[in-house]
Amino acid sequence: MQQRPRAVLYAVLALPIALLGMVLVLSGLLVGAALSVTAVGPWLIALTARGALAIGTLQRGLSARLLDTPIDPPVRSRQPGALGWRRAVGDRAAWRAVGCALAAPLTAVPPLAAVACGYVYGLLFVLHPLVERWNYTTVHRPDGSVRRVSLEVAGVQFDSWPRWLLVVAVGAVLLLLAPWLVRRSLVPHGRLLGSLLGPDAAGQRIRTLEETRAQAVDDAAATLRRIERDLHDGTQARLVGLGMHLTLIGELVTADAGRDQLLTVVGTAQTHAKQTIAELRLLVKGIHPPVLDQGLDTALATLAADSALPVTVTADIPERPSPALESIAYFCTAELLTNAAKHSGASEITVVARSGEGSLRLSVRDDGRGGAVIGAGSGLAGLLARVRTVDGTLTCESPAGGPTVVTVELPYHQGLSEAGQRQGPCASS
Repeated sequence: MQQRPRAVLYAVLALPIALLGMVLVLSGLLVGAALSVTAVGPWLIALTARGALAIGTLQRGLSARLLDTPIDPPVRSRQPGALGWRRAVGDRAAWRAVGCALAAPLTAVPPLAAVACGYVYGLLFVLHPLVERWNYTTVHRPDGSVRRVSLEVAGVQFDSWPRWLLVVAVGAVLLLLAPWLVRRSLVPHGRLLGSLLGPDAAGQRIRTLEETRAQAVDDAAATLRRIERDLHDGTQARLVGLGMHLTLIGELVTADAGRDQLLTVVGTAQTHAKQTIAELRLLVKGIHPPVLDQGLDTALATLAADSALPVTVTADIPERPSPALESIAYFCTAELLTNAAKHSGASEITVVARSGEGSLRLSVRDDGRGGAVIGAGSGLAGLLARVRTVDGTLTCESPAGGPTVVTVELPYHQGLSEAGQRQGPCASS
């Protein structure tokens, strides 16, 4: 209910803003073209293009605030140039904004018409029995008589009882349909703004690559810090303790100490050595699980065996993915199984991994309470960032009451470790 007044306000404001933008941009382009033989023309054209970007920023802001439909800003070109007007003229985003300014009035008319038809005329029709006393025209007949006409259609006058009822009924229907009319009429305008004021396909691809590159760098730095911390606080400390105990053993042997004392120190040194080996194995497993060397199907079966909940794994992977894709699929599955065991209240989990049509598709389903949302502290945002580093996608369907189905799709790439595209049987059920 709160969105209806804001949508109406947006529909009322869209056309004036679009008309103002069209007039300013069209005037700037025409004057700039006329003066293009002088030094002022290119500067005026560049200023017009930048003005179109400013108008687009205003339109994107209104869309986000009034319609709760944010539009990502376009990716601006970084074309080098000694003169500012050359950079502006060569900016694709600026010219797309110019096109939007010229076309926006066409798509901004239907929303305003919907407001007028649904709300204004609907309200006037509902109040027709009252407003007809003031809202009327006087008609003088040829015979000299005079009559008042408030609403007349095809020669039929609706100013008397019971014809009022039909007008009031039409008005009530218009008021009921008004939100739907406004919402539907805003769709073309929203699509125009999204396609011309948002990032284009190439720009979106650049932005995605920049984000995934930054995420990959951050993940690598975090992994290095974790490895350094684990080695310093755990393995290094145990190796130092092991060295001290070996030194103590040497001193005891030299001093010809008792057998019991010597065995105690040797036992402590052995314990340190075993714990160090276990920590190193765990550390290596966090970097690259050795079980992945046997194939993704075996690795998923191992995860299922270690899970706190019953897990059914179905894997059909005739074409083995690259090691990078296998690693991402493994860690995604591990995180999803952990999340399901901790938060979902599920009794069983189903994992399905299939390859085909140039991609690896992983689906994890639990019968828990549902309600999982990407970016709501569930850990799914981190998984999404991980899969996006290889142009993958992650979707989550988790209605209240369950079930929760998380699907990860990882496309195969020829450039991703050709040596890792090993062929061989890799199917289990």
